[in-house]
Amino acid sequence: MDLKWYAHTDAPRVRSTLLDIHDEVYAHDPNPFHTRERFAYFVDLWSGRENWSCVSGWEGDGPVGYAYGAAFKPGGWWKGARRPRDVRGRIFALSELMVLPRWQGTGRARPLHDALVRSSEADFVTLLVDAAHPKVRALYETWGYEQREEVQPADDSPRFAVMVRALRSE
Repeated sequence: MDLKWYAHTDAPRVRSTLLDIHDEVYAHDPNPFHTRERFAYFVDLWSGRENWSCVSGWEGDGPVGYAYGAAFKPGGWWKGARRPRDVRGRIFALSELMVLPRWQGTGRARPLHDALVRSSEADFVTLLVDAAHPKVRALYETWGYEQREEVQPADDSPRFAVMVRALRSE
């Protein structure tokens, strides 16, 4: 799998690719939270941060998936959640990790994740996992994450498990 890197200034150029991959991943999900319009809001919100970074995977001429996120500002954390007392320093929020259905289960998600996380200079990485997907949460646990709490950041959002992984010792 070939990897391509993007920064905040590249966001307008890759926006439609991110949205198209999202559409394919959620094609059969009737939840309004997973519509293209709703997801576009999050893509714009995250990619609007100057420290946003994204890595996409490609096989031949076609995309496999992507991961993106940004560092929280000092003191920042997920909306509606309490930052754990032991999570201090630089914190990278992995906002999205998506792999197209035809590539799911083929080991492509981990290299996307690892490439993005390695590029950060963070002490911790954190992410949200839909609490209705325990297999996904369990996968992240095998990657070194631990669940800290559950949160529902918006009235129309699912409940999410807040997961954290230490990257560097202080």
